[in-house]
Amino acid sequence: MKKLSLLTCIGLITLWSCDSGSQIDEQAFLDSLQTAENNAPVISDEVLESILQQIPSPLEIAVLLKESGTNYDISLLNGTSQISSYNSNFKKALNLGVYGTDLGYTNIYEQNQDAFEYLTAIRDLAEGLSIGQFFDFGVIRRLATNSRNLDSLLLITTKNFNNINSSLQEQQRANLSVLLLTGGWLEALHIICQVTEKNMDNDELKERIGEQKIILENIMLLLSFYSESNLNIKELADRMAELQAQFDSIDITQTYAESTLEEVNGIVTISNNSTTTINITDDNVREISRITSSIRDYIID
Repeated sequence: MKKLSLLTCIGLITLWSCDSGSQIDEQAFLDSLQTAENNAPVISDEVLESILQQIPSPLEIAVLLKESGTNYDISLLNGTSQISSYNSNFKKALNLGVYGTDLGYTNIYEQNQDAFEYLTAIRDLAEGLSIGQFFDFGVIRRLATNSRNLDSLLLITTKNFNNINSSLQEQQRANLSVLLLTGGWLEALHIICQVTEKNMDNDELKERIGEQKIILENIMLLLSFYSESNLNIKELADRMAELQAQFDSIDITQTYAESTLEEVNGIVTISNNSTTTINITDDNVREISRITSSIRDYIID
């Protein structure tokens, strides 16, 4: 299965015009943000990128579910009618991430009409954050509603997320990137937990949940940068700490084995022979699912 960086997921909802001559209205963007967040710390580009690169895209979860034979289920997603209740920048940024994952899910299952509805919700939230000028919704619509364009979408969005993240860093608003990331990741975890609870005999799904232990550690690190200066992020981090405590009961063992060279069709490749063992029980899955649903309710309500 194709390995996708989380940059591509966040990029899915942060496309804007690729025209190099387009200008960003920086003052309008600044004026739209809550002034209480002005003193938020800044994470270096290198640190943030290093952490982001370790986090798999929620799109990968959707691909895994489809390849496992799981049917499309829109009830797993956050309904677009909820959007009117997101009145703060905090909720808007989190749910921009949530809807980004939902859009990716509808795209993987080729549900074009649903994809269009989530695209509309994303547009409304982006405009509510006064970052609609960063988005080229014509490009998103053309690519996101046609699964054959997925490779092109991923290529473009990876580049564009790097650009928008740099802009947010310059504006000392990298916390928005972190909230987008957290919302998107949690929605993906929610979806896979809901599916796995109905398919406890699927070890691959359970192991994928277990892998999120390492990813959550990175997300908690990002949230910690802002929890002292932002009460909303502090509350979110406190809720996520309960989830992390449950993940701590999962054992992940990595066994190193020396890589080897193999020739396939005349091409020499390097094979990674190291293995990872994830010990996760059905009770772990149920508890993670319960806590995840509780945090998600807090985010989307």
